[in-house]
Amino acid sequence: MGDFWIVVNNLDATPGIFVLKPKEVSARAHLGEKEGRVSFWLQPRSYMLPEFENRWDRLVSEPSDRL
Repeated sequence: MGDFWIVVNNLDATPGIFVLKPKEVSARAHLGEKEGRVSFWLQPRSYMLPEFENRWDRLVSEPSDRL
């Protein structure tokens, strides 16, 4: 979904901004299951990394960067 994922957190203080590509989100997505319902989400430790933080330069993409 989408060409990029931009995660913004800590809005009540100094926001953290993290730029990820879809394949990075897929690789880091946490799978959960409760009462027969499946869900996926990103845990902060999986995206709050220097390689993604404030990386606006990553918004230039090649078609091969997509899933």
